[in-house]
Amino acid sequence: MKTEQGELDAVTENISANGLLFVADQLPAIDSKIEFTITMPSEVMGSETDVTIHCVGRIVRHSVQDGEKKAAAVIDEYFLKA
Repeated sequence: MKTEQGELDAVTENISANGLLFVADQLPAIDSKIEFTITMPSEVMGSETDVTIHCVGRIVRHSVQDGEKKAAAVIDEYFLKA
């Protein structure tokens, strides 16, 4: 994930058409912009091949659950990659 402070390793926990929830050791500030690329399996997308999507969004909230730092982000724009 690219943030305004640099690159960040994160693990996606949940994703929807509007946003995602991820876990990371360090969380970007609320309202900061992020960019990330995800690959959706063909079975989920109903296509013959996996679909790669580049997303631009922003952090809307932080939480700590079971000792894990989590952040929620909304997806403001996305682009399908060939």
